[in-house]
Amino acid sequence: MKKSISLLLLSLLMITPSCQKPKEVTNEYNIVPQPNQLVPKEGRFELSNKVRLVVPSDAPEVKKVADGFAEQLKQTAGISLKEAESVDGKPAISFVLQEGMPKEGYKLSVTPTLITVTASQPNGFFYGVQTIYQLLPPAVYGKELKKKADWSVPAVEIEDAPRFVHRGLMLDVCRHYAPIEYIYKFIDLLAMNKMNVFHWHLTDDQGWRIEIKKYPKLTEIGSKRIDGEGTEYGGFYTQEQAKEIVKYAGERYITVIPEVDLPGHMLAALAAYPEMGCTGGPYEVCPRWGVFEDVLCIGNEKSMQFLEDVMAEIIDIFPSKYIHIGGDEAPRTRWEKCPKCQARIRTEKLKADKNHTAEDRLQSYCMTRIEKLLNSKGRQIIGWDEILEGDVAPNATVMSWRGSAGGIKAAQLGHDVIMTPNDYCYFDYYQSEDTRHEPFAIGGFVPLEKVYSLNPTASLTEEQAKHILGTQANLWTEYIPTSEQVEYMVLPRMAALAEVQWTQLEKKDYTNFTTRLAGLIGLYRRDGLNYREPFRQQADSTATEKK
Repeated sequence: MKKSISLLLLSLLMITPSCQKPKEVTNEYNIVPQPNQLVPKEGRFELSNKVRLVVPSDAPEVKKVADGFAEQLKQTAGISLKEAESVDGKPAISFVLQEGMPKEGYKLSVTPTLITVTASQPNGFFYGVQTIYQLLPPAVYGKELKKKADWSVPAVEIEDAPRFVHRGLMLDVCRHYAPIEYIYKFIDLLAMNKMNVFHWHLTDDQGWRIEIKKYPKLTEIGSKRIDGEGTEYGGFYTQEQAKEIVKYAGERYITVIPEVDLPGHMLAALAAYPEMGCTGGPYEVCPRWGVFEDVLCIGNEKSMQFLEDVMAEIIDIFPSKYIHIGGDEAPRTRWEKCPKCQARIRTEKLKADKNHTAEDRLQSYCMTRIEKLLNSKGRQIIGWDEILEGDVAPNATVMSWRGSAGGIKAAQLGHDVIMTPNDYCYFDYYQSEDTRHEPFAIGGFVPLEKVYSLNPTASLTEEQAKHILGTQANLWTEYIPTSEQVEYMVLPRMAALAEVQWTQLEKKDYTNFTTRLAGLIGLYRRDGLNYREPFRQQADSTATEKK
């Protein structure tokens, strides 16, 4: 199953079809995301069984990348590259380690006699190989033998590295569960776009989706809700399944960042363990969307111990440096009336001021306590920008979603920031102002061009901009019930986001992007992916004007 998914990824990576004769430069190098430096050259490198494969003997991770390329070439072209210790003047594909290059950067040099991929780290080689795939015939991404294809690569010099270190996309599997098979496919889509972070939103009011062995009711009860006319809806991932996802993503140089949203959005947990709420319940796994007053009781030490126990298992499953702990949309209503929470406020001497209530400080107490626990285990926290409401946990990375203001404020305070403003990066928003032909969505309007126009460091000084780790899109699934609709909402907007994440600002050009995108759309169609036709907006607008 996983192998076939990888082949789907490969089939997406190719942007333009090959031909028997060299094309004009404008049609030859349609790569997404756009490399930061590309110089076309004359001639082509012809692949054959005579070509050598040269890989450093002391770099097993690099060899794994090279072997993966060779295996795919053998399967689709019937070409077996010959392993060799040196080029020795023969046609060859050579992988060269070079110290001092950017961690994820690579150089790709193609001449009629030699392809050289140069990098300092394995992920740099991985991205270099993805670019080679885009320069080969589309048949290289399939699983069938196509000997008659033009197995050659146009000559070129590319020097490339990403603009940002965090290049991600978040998938909410709480409102609507995504089958484990689709999670692999989703990761492949990330790799296709040279993204390196899969943000996995695993817990919310509408479902707890990750197994926690110390608290089995979280999945026995918390993963199921009653929808509509009494229909049970549910699903969760075992720890072993999650570890396999982490491994699969890691092979594609993608980090899985889990999110356990706290102390709000906890109705699924409270339904399983009602004693952890301020009122004692009863609670239900919520069948509705929204923000709800019932949250964890921070004054109850059992609730805090629960969070610490959950985090202990989460960090065992997910080796990522960052753990996302949410912090958003946690109403203070219950805390204001809860004797235990008010006692905690007095004990911890949490004081209100003109900007924050004592209950705001209580949330900060919760976030800081979890941060200290995770820091002691060598991890760091990410929180939504609501964690600025109170005392921000000292080492927290802020994920700015309510526009860019929260991220700007956090960067000015010296916190690292991931920009994910909803007016640019919420892929659950409509893609057209004319919604008649669109699946029902939560609202908003984020067309392809708007995504492409995002500059995550706008309004910041050069020093403040150093705190912007990168950007990602978020896909909340309240109104996205199927995996097919997930695809429709992300394709092709994630390609536009990929260029925001990867390509230097001065190299971006939307018109040029749409030219390169046209070939990618053809491959979406060819491989049966559910995508939104990106050039339909103008037609929709024209039709609306005529009415």
